[in-house]
Amino acid sequence: MLKNRFRAITIMAFVAALTIPFNSSFSQDKLKKMPGYEQYQKMAPQIRSSVKYGRLSVTWSDDGSSFTYNQNGKQYRYDVKRKKATEIGEPQPRPRRRFGNRPARGRQYASAESPDKKLKAFTKDRNMYLSNVDGSNVTPITTKGNDENQIKFGIATWVYGEELGQNTAMWWSPDSKKIAFYRFDEKEAKKYYVIYNQTKIQDSVEIEAYPKVGAKNLPVDLMVYDLDTKKTTKLDLRDGKPYNDGAIGTYIYNIDWSPDGTELLYHSTNRKQDIMEYKAANPVTGKSRVVVREEWLASFTRNSPEMRFLEDGKRFIWASERSGFNNYYLYNIDGTLINPITSHDYEVSRIVSIDEDKGYLYYYARSGDNHMKMQLHRVKLDGTQNTRLTDPAFNHSVNISPDGKHFVDIAQTHDVPPFTNLVNAKGKVIDELAKSDMTKFNELGLKKVEVFTFTSADGETELHGMLHFPSNFDPNKKYPSILAIYGGPSTNGFRENFTLPNVMTEYGFLVVNLDGRNVGGRGKKMLDKLYGNLGIVEMDDFAEGIKSLHNRPYFNKDKVGVVGTSYGGTTAATSLLRFPDVYHAAVANSAVTDWRNYDNVYTERYMNLIENNKAGYDAGSIMNYADNLKGELMIFYGTNDNNVHPANSLQLIQALQKAGKSFEVQVGPDKGHTRMNQERMMEFFIEHLVLRNPWEAAINQSEADKFKN
Repeated sequence: MLKNRFRAITIMAFVAALTIPFNSSFSQDKLKKMPGYEQYQKMAPQIRSSVKYGRLSVTWSDDGSSFTYNQNGKQYRYDVKRKKATEIGEPQPRPRRRFGNRPARGRQYASAESPDKKLKAFTKDRNMYLSNVDGSNVTPITTKGNDENQIKFGIATWVYGEELGQNTAMWWSPDSKKIAFYRFDEKEAKKYYVIYNQTKIQDSVEIEAYPKVGAKNLPVDLMVYDLDTKKTTKLDLRDGKPYNDGAIGTYIYNIDWSPDGTELLYHSTNRKQDIMEYKAANPVTGKSRVVVREEWLASFTRNSPEMRFLEDGKRFIWASERSGFNNYYLYNIDGTLINPITSHDYEVSRIVSIDEDKGYLYYYARSGDNHMKMQLHRVKLDGTQNTRLTDPAFNHSVNISPDGKHFVDIAQTHDVPPFTNLVNAKGKVIDELAKSDMTKFNELGLKKVEVFTFTSADGETELHGMLHFPSNFDPNKKYPSILAIYGGPSTNGFRENFTLPNVMTEYGFLVVNLDGRNVGGRGKKMLDKLYGNLGIVEMDDFAEGIKSLHNRPYFNKDKVGVVGTSYGGTTAATSLLRFPDVYHAAVANSAVTDWRNYDNVYTERYMNLIENNKAGYDAGSIMNYADNLKGELMIFYGTNDNNVHPANSLQLIQALQKAGKSFEVQVGPDKGHTRMNQERMMEFFIEHLVLRNPWEAAINQSEADKFKN
């Protein structure tokens, strides 16, 4: 048997040698022998440093008469009145952002220090405790949490952390006299088991209550412990009704105290997430009331709208998409709408600052030449005197002086590097402070990224893409391309920040970025087209984006790859299987392959409840397209992925095997939600989009067939 097995292995090795092109050697370090490697090694390290950016980060004086900044290894003070910069010494290092013991992704802090710094609340063994800051004098707040009843206090779930932004599960009142905290009941929740340490002698398991599409949610409540009375109050979150998985109150999140500490504020949504209520609870009586109610029954509401309290602690600015575009409204905490502040037919993006003395709100809006060119606006809090203060030809980032008389403006586009100006309150440029130096960029022969437009698959919507070129680009040659993409709802592939060419181009590729009707920043009705159709609408558009490049003489339409991670992995695999004549190779990292496999908060927000949209879920399942595989597919997943579980990739692998398809798999042992090594990825793309031609594969297969018997 050993002799026959050796003979079989020898024949198989010989067949493999014929089948694989010579340049794709069996020896390791394949990439070093592949075309484009030397060019990449020469150019890639230089691309990042090819531009000296004219972007100044300034610190204003308290009176707004001057500001300081670092430039070229020196520190300067700029006098606004004199319009003159003076060197004042050595550059001051930027303060580093300190995250401390930040919880892992999807997790919550296990403790919280009181505002007066005297006490610490913490969760342990499913219960809540109080202690002195140093950990002494421990007092239990709850005692009913245990593994048997699966009740837990002061801790949330992975899904609450990942999808609802809850990185804490306990909240001190401003006066340090009350502590609010979560209560979850996990008993009926389906569990997911993630195996860790599989490369060790002994592995371990993490058991997580991870509700997937259609599964039961964990009943959730909010409790408030009063340190003076030693009493715990369970808040009435649902008008006296018990938890109902589906109704308003299904999800409770974004918890915080009112500025005066008299009420606990929280967001409450139904399971479908098309209704959201911003509510206030009395911590003594437990009664709740609605402050703001948002509805968007065509799809979903924004779970966490931007808001900002004014100095009186009663009025607040609230962002809402109720008009079809994100706009600002002024509310009173009693629930009264005082007035709309903006009423644009484009999106507001973010509050920059509020000058209450003069009654002004400064904010960014997408009112430039396109939706990615952010503009600074100033408006009275009563909604009057709305003025755009920046040039719509550029994308802006500003730093406003404390007196509101000037702002430092960093402007740029995808192909114009940042420059910094001093601008007055009327929007007039009064001094040019810094410009980017493109000398090295030009000496290296680097090509600016091109923005192009195309029409969506429905024939109605103009969409944007970006095209990256290699430094040695020759328009008389044909180039393979790689679509590098994420593609999830309300995200952007096209940007108006200055963009260096993607380093992958130096291997001899064009690199493409695309938007579909998944794009963020273009209004609510745009995303309504995606609702219930993940994997269909946006993928149709991405294919149209690629096809719009077919008429370019240097674009090789027969050698197109696609790569992405997470939702991008879903995009990569779906694109290859749904559009086998558009894409020819794909690397799908940590992909969701069927939306029934993913958490219910994210998925049902964009796909509707499964009982309402089974056809949509079926259409979005990549396994249903396994028979379509014509090109080359690389699947990568991490064995520790507690976000997109390994079952996703395994189900796709199984479906492709049943369909009799050839494909490749790389596994990240003890790796989480991540992607494969870029060098291995480029080996894959070079082998299949550069070295291996269809006619070569046919010849090699013909030769290999001679040795089958």
